[in-house]
Amino acid sequence: MSENKKNLRESDLTKITNGEVKKERRRENQKFLDSYARYFDNQIKKLSDIGIALSSEKNLDKLLEMILNEAMSFTSADAGTLYTKEGEALVFKIMVNNTFKTRSGGTSGTPITLPPVNLVRENVSAYSAITGETVNIPDVYTAKEFDFTGPRKYDAATGYKSTSMLVVPMKNQDNEIIGVLQLLNATDTLTETVIPFPDDKVSLTESLASQAAVAITNAQLIQGMENLFNSFVKVMATAIDERSPYTGGHIRRVAELGELMCDVINKSNAGKFKNITFTPEERKEILIAGWMHDVGKITTPVHIMDKSTKLETISDKVELVKARFMLIETVLRAEWLEKKVELLQNGNSGEEIQKGEENLGATLEELRDDLEFIVKSNTGGEFMSDDKVERIRNIGTKTFTHNGETSNYLSESEIENLSIRKGTLLESERKLMQDHVSVTLKMLNQIPFTKHLRNVPLFAGSHHECVDGSGYPLGLKGDDLPLGGRILNLVDFYEALSASDRPYKKKMPIEKVISILQAEADHGKIDSDLLALFLKERVWETYEKMEAEKKKNAAAEAGESESSETGSVDEVESDTAEKAKLA
Repeated sequence: MSENKKNLRESDLTKITNGEVKKERRRENQKFLDSYARYFDNQIKKLSDIGIALSSEKNLDKLLEMILNEAMSFTSADAGTLYTKEGEALVFKIMVNNTFKTRSGGTSGTPITLPPVNLVRENVSAYSAITGETVNIPDVYTAKEFDFTGPRKYDAATGYKSTSMLVVPMKNQDNEIIGVLQLLNATDTLTETVIPFPDDKVSLTESLASQAAVAITNAQLIQGMENLFNSFVKVMATAIDERSPYTGGHIRRVAELGELMCDVINKSNAGKFKNITFTPEERKEILIAGWMHDVGKITTPVHIMDKSTKLETISDKVELVKARFMLIETVLRAEWLEKKVELLQNGNSGEEIQKGEENLGATLEELRDDLEFIVKSNTGGEFMSDDKVERIRNIGTKTFTHNGETSNYLSESEIENLSIRKGTLLESERKLMQDHVSVTLKMLNQIPFTKHLRNVPLFAGSHHECVDGSGYPLGLKGDDLPLGGRILNLVDFYEALSASDRPYKKKMPIEKVISILQAEADHGKIDSDLLALFLKERVWETYEKMEAEKKKNAAAEAGESESSETGSVDEVESDTAEKAKLA
């Protein structure tokens, strides 16, 4: 009986011991499961955080870098390449190698010179792009499915050792493959040895690639829309410039000069602008405002924009006046000839005929002098004083008779235009020119600009405002005139003064340009601090170098040799500054 009790106690003890072991195993299993769950929770949270970060990045180069960096971090990969699918090829966009501490493509500043990868199945990345399949290679030196000549050549040339490789296609929301992620050499974080890419990391990387593809597609759509908008803006500006053979390029130059002034202000470390920094968005806002500042000129008659003389409409009517004065001379000669014949028939003395000849000569001399004065007045190069205006009126009211019809030397319209005291524009025409800014404001205020471009209408519409409040169309004064408007005011005025393609002036030397700008600043028309910075940094020279470089590059692309231009400095007409203010 006691032996049976002993066996029973041993059996119970065994059961208890086995039970404890099982419990311990269950506890260990639970710990492992909990740990694994936490690991996956962390990975999923990290994946979610990455997705949020990807969706907020709009710069495509930065986005591509972020995708590759996160994929490499996710999988503990030592190296990686990101391709985008463009046509029938994969284009290298980002390349990273942690062992060699090298980065190329994207924002690295180091361009990738490798040629695109053709979409052929022998290449593992191309295969992934064609089929949409993920490829996990434990060792590229033992794999037979694909041609790994490229990695092996790289290894031989650099001493690197390519081993494990993971290639994941990037599919967007439309199931389109837009690129490929290629990761190299997964690393065990404890032993720091190269291992194959684990299956769990493969699944998570595929999820990341999918999120990345959607983010890239969205960024490309945004970039595409932005490019479309920018192209539309430039097309509009070019169309306006091309309406006149004299203003081609004015809008482009104003926009580029405005952008350049933003860069100069950003670099300023002293004076009024030392604490002012334009963000890329603010810089672009001024650039777009520059491109659109003259959009209202679409309603301005071309003959007013190009009016280089007082009598010019579609053509310069001074030619009509010259023809009329030739007719008047012919009429005067005919009248004297008729009278001379009459005198001869009546037997008048030669003395009277001689006197008549002298009178005719004096009259013709006065006629020619009047015409010369009219032609000179027509250019608008001199201020018309009261006595000059009176002389125009006296000439205009003279009459001649032809074919029985009596006419004035000048029409009322011709007298009015020739009597313009400064420049070549009538007050009504000047008003039409000034109205282009009001039209610009009206047009731009109807465009639903995005948040980052919301000031474009104000900046573009204030390029003819003055610091002292005497500008138009809003009469903004002092601090009410925004810095963007002040910048465009300055560069627009400078461009109009310095340009060589204006009908109302010849090319002006920079010394004269600076003199006029300084006078305008002294009179409170343009921002004196901006002008001082403009002059100190010699912004015009920087821009001229940029323009010269563009021409050189354009000539090189066209296979043309660069030609140099020579020319003399011409005298500047007195109304140039006044005309430039309306540009």
